[in-house]
Amino acid sequence: MRKSSKLLWLTLVLLLVFPYEAMAYKVVVDPGHGGSDPGAIGVNGLKEKTVNLDISLKLRDELIKKGIGVVMTRSDDRYLTLAERVEFTNAQKADILVSVHANSNPSSSPGGSQVLYYDSAYPQSSYPASPEMEALTPYSKQLAQKVLNSVLKQTGLKDQGLVPSAVYVVRKGTIPSVLVETAFLSNSKEAAMLADSAFRQKMAKAIADGIAEFQPPVFADTSVHWAKDAILRMKNKGWMEGIGNLFEPNRALTRAEFVTVMDRVFHLDGLTSDGPDNEVPVFSDLKSNHWSYTVMSKAVRLGLLDGYEDHTVRPNQPITRGEVAAVFQRLRQMTGVPTQTPPSGSLVFNDVPASAWYAPAVFTLKKAGIIDGVTNTEFKPNRYISRAEIAAMMDRYATNQP
Repeated sequence: MRKSSKLLWLTLVLLLVFPYEAMAYKVVVDPGHGGSDPGAIGVNGLKEKTVNLDISLKLRDELIKKGIGVVMTRSDDRYLTLAERVEFTNAQKADILVSVHANSNPSSSPGGSQVLYYDSAYPQSSYPASPEMEALTPYSKQLAQKVLNSVLKQTGLKDQGLVPSAVYVVRKGTIPSVLVETAFLSNSKEAAMLADSAFRQKMAKAIADGIAEFQPPVFADTSVHWAKDAILRMKNKGWMEGIGNLFEPNRALTRAEFVTVMDRVFHLDGLTSDGPDNEVPVFSDLKSNHWSYTVMSKAVRLGLLDGYEDHTVRPNQPITRGEVAAVFQRLRQMTGVPTQTPPSGSLVFNDVPASAWYAPAVFTLKKAGIIDGVTNTEFKPNRYISRAEIAAMMDRYATNQP
């Protein structure tokens, strides 16, 4: 059986045995240099691009054996700009990036392995990092340390340490990223090692073992977000989802997304309204092939949402905080939790008078510890609610459940 056939067979076995876990963790492997860019030239004439590609291909195979998904920025001898490598990586919705290189020095004395990562504690104004990489510093550093520890343990090379670097591929992406300097081509002993296929295999396995010890963030864009714990709990409950490894916490929640969350929490099929169910009219912007057609139709049937005068229901439109409060409390009322009326003439928040149509819902939910204001005195009822805010609200609801 050819090697490629063996790898395909192994991948299929992993998917059958571990249908949910296998390939759920995705790594971008980036062989440095390539094509017209040879990289460093070893004292033995070995080109860095050749070493990088061979170790990377072996690394790919080792990761697949572990049930880890892999995509490669290049799998042959081609040139890619640094920007192209990062753009490719960002498009993969992967969990981590590992760029493979070999080191060089004007002196033939230095030797050993080191791992580069971006560290927000050492910003360089001339080489600004993406906001995501600044926030992901703790994860990139942890990944770098695990990979370096494994490489040193398995190869016996000298420890050249972690390097908080501003190299492009580790500072411009959106996921934890490291660059591995495997060994020195300028050192005659290590150049000979890098020319040896068995050593390259050992290096690849060591990097793969280090990667396997790392636990990436569930959502790369929530690692330091104020709502990260609530978001993770909502994911674990199955109430909210991300898009690949991103959650987009600061994006406004759409009407369709909100109703979808409500369906997961309250199971709309099992609810009835106080009066007869509404007939679901034809909406010009809600066709049967829209992803939210079924759940939006449920919400309209129960009277949770109304259409607009132009015969639209606007599933892709962001939903306001006042609307969220009203619909959410309406659902609680359908499950037996009464809505309380604020005292006449009072203010629930400074911007929520008791006469407002959503005031009873805001009043009831605030007393129940489910909803908060944007500040202690303002609710901002007309402001769109973010995905992070709804996750925090649902987390409080789950906590306050009897």
